[in-house]
Amino acid sequence: MEKPCSLQIVVDASSPHELADWWAETLGWEVEPQDETFIRSMIEKGFATESDTVTHNGSLVWAEATAINSPDGGPGQPRVLFQRVPEAKTAKNRVHLDLRPHPDEDLAAIRQSLTARGAVEIGEGQQGPHRWITLADPEGNEFCLDC
Repeated sequence: MEKPCSLQIVVDASSPHELADWWAETLGWEVEPQDETFIRSMIEKGFATESDTVTHNGSLVWAEATAINSPDGGPGQPRVLFQRVPEAKTAKNRVHLDLRPHPDEDLAAIRQSLTARGAVEIGEGQQGPHRWITLADPEGNEFCLDC
């Protein structure tokens, strides 16, 4: 490749909009806005139907997916897309996200906030001086909180 690629991470979800909201709050990111006028025009032109949409937080959005972005992001910055899938999660993730808090952050407070908002602790690990806590988001997707 002559030009660098941008990175999009895709997360399967049964409720993509709710999970995107959860992760946006967790990371301090923003849910990517969707253009209701564009969506309605796609329905009017026959490229989509009302069943392709849902109302989320008072806005018409595409039902199948939504994304979050870093607030300081721009072209080339990572994006996380949450897409609806029909099946429930049944096995361990082969890829997961690591949350790496700033050294000045209160790890106990972050841990408590995550579990209060629906994360479930799975275990802890250590390799040499590096420690982490493995958790699962509200839909069971594993992620780590680096200590």
